[in-house]
Amino acid sequence: MVTIRDKQVLQSEVHDPFVLQQARDILDKCSSPRLMQQEVINAVERNAIWRGEECLNLLAPEAPTSPTVRNLLSSEVGTRAAEGHIGSTQRWFSGTKHIDEIESLCVELLKKVFKSNYADHRLVASMLGNLTVYAALTKPGDNIMTIPQPTGGHSSNRQDGPAGIRGLNVYDVPMDPNELTVDLDAFAARAREIKPKLVSLGASMTLFPFPLKEMSAVVAEWGGKIFFDGAHQLGLIGGGQFQDPLREGAVIMTGSAGKTFSGPQSGIIVWNDPEINKPITDAIFPALAATHQVNRVAALAAAAAEFLAFGEDYMAQIVKNAQALGNALQERGVTMLGAHKGFTRTHQVIADVRAYGNGLDIAKKLGQANIITNKNLIPSDQPEDWDYPSGLRIGTTEVTRLGMKEKDMETIADFILAVLEDKKSPENIRKEVIEFRKPYQKIQYCFD
Repeated sequence: MVTIRDKQVLQSEVHDPFVLQQARDILDKCSSPRLMQQEVINAVERNAIWRGEECLNLLAPEAPTSPTVRNLLSSEVGTRAAEGHIGSTQRWFSGTKHIDEIESLCVELLKKVFKSNYADHRLVASMLGNLTVYAALTKPGDNIMTIPQPTGGHSSNRQDGPAGIRGLNVYDVPMDPNELTVDLDAFAARAREIKPKLVSLGASMTLFPFPLKEMSAVVAEWGGKIFFDGAHQLGLIGGGQFQDPLREGAVIMTGSAGKTFSGPQSGIIVWNDPEINKPITDAIFPALAATHQVNRVAALAAAAAEFLAFGEDYMAQIVKNAQALGNALQERGVTMLGAHKGFTRTHQVIADVRAYGNGLDIAKKLGQANIITNKNLIPSDQPEDWDYPSGLRIGTTEVTRLGMKEKDMETIADFILAVLEDKKSPENIRKEVIEFRKPYQKIQYCFD
C-alpha cells in the first residue's frame, strides 16, 4: 500500500523513481546483507563487460585508465587520512611520511607535464577546481564573463554552478556560432562595458582554440584576469596538441584528470603566479579539500608519469581520429559543426542531427546499438532545449586508447549512419559492434 508519505517522497525525489524502485525490489528479494552486497558486485561486473568490452564508447568526458592506475585506486593507502599541506608540521595526523612522498611526487609530476610553477592534486572533482578559482580570485558581487551553454559553455561557470554559488554576476562571452570560438570584437566591446574581474573560458563543447592573448590584453586594461577551465582539453594541452593557456595569458588553469588526461576522475589545477599561490591553496585547504583520497592521488601521479612517456603520441592520435571521424560522417551526409575549419582541433566532433530527430532520442537509439554518445546543445538551440537539443557530441579518447586509428573511424561512421538512417535494427548493429570491438581490448599508451 502506497502511503501519503510515500507519494510525497516520490514527488520530491530528484532521481528516477522507477529506477530506485527497481533497486528496492532487488534488495527486498535478498535474504541477507551479504546477498545485497553481491547484487552491487554483479552490477559492477555487468557494466565492466558491457561498457568495457562490448561498446564503442564515444563519450568525450571519459577515458579508460591503465591497469596500474586502476590497481592504485584500490590500494591500501586509500584507507588513510591526510589533512593539510605536504610536510609533517602541516599535517593534522602523524604517520604520513609515505603519504608525503606520494603527494609530493604527484605535485612535481603535474608541474612537469604542464610546465607550471605550482600544481595541486587534492581536488576530488574538477568542478571543485572552478569553485577554488572563484573563491580565491573573486568576491560576491563581482562581474565575470563566461561562455553560454548553447555555444559550448558549462554549468560549472554559470549561475547554476560554482560561479552562482559564489554570488557572482555572470555575463556572456560573445561567441561566433559559425567559427565556434570567441567573437573577439564583440568581446572587447562588452568586456570594456562590464569590466569583469575574471573571464572564464570553460567549454564542454570544445573544438577550436580561443584568442587568449588578445582577450588577456583587453581585460588587463582594468586588472581583470583570464581563467582557463581546461576540463576537456587538459590532456591535449599537456601533450602539445592544443593552445598553451598559461603561456598565452591565463593566470590559472583547471581541468579534469579523467577526460583526455586519462587518469582517475578528479581535478587538477596549475598556475605560475606566486601572488595567487596563497589564496588558491587556502581555498583548497581547509575550505574545499580535507581527506582527499590518497589512493586517487597515487593513481593521478602514475597517470602523470604515463603521460610524460606517451602523452604526445596519444594526444596526437586522438585529434587525428576526431578529424577523421568528423570527415567520415560529413562525407556520409551528416552535418558536422566546424567542417570548414577541419571539424576540430580537439578530441571531439559535434553532429547536427536535426535531420534525423533530436539529440536525446538519437543518443538513446545509438546506445541500443552499443554506441555510447551524448546529446548536446548547439548554437542554433536555446537554453530551454537542454532536454531535447539538436546536437550529438562524439569523442575519440577511449577508442584511441584501445588502439584504433583513422581507418577505424570509417567503420564507426558506418555504424552511426546505419542507426541514423534506420538501415539496420539497433540489435543487428549491436552484434556488429561487439564483433568489431573484440580485437580492441588492450589499453595502449601506458607501461603495462
